[in-house]
Amino acid sequence: MENNVIKLLQQMEREFMAAAKDSEKFVEGNNSAGTRVRKCMQNIKSLAQKVRVEVQDQKHTATV
Repeated sequence: MENNVIKLLQQMEREFMAAAKDSEKFVEGNNSAGTRVRKCMQNIKSLAQKVRVEVQDQKHTATV
């Protein structure tokens, strides 16, 4: 069974790779790509918070 923290980090990696591709397009002048970069970064922020909560939950579960 795969840990939820790993799954969340893999989702973050996919979002980051998408943002990296779109950031290149944005630098080349595609403003729509900039919007997609911002959306990816917001998703990464949300996933990072979920990782923090999951790690904390697992720490508390392990100590009980």
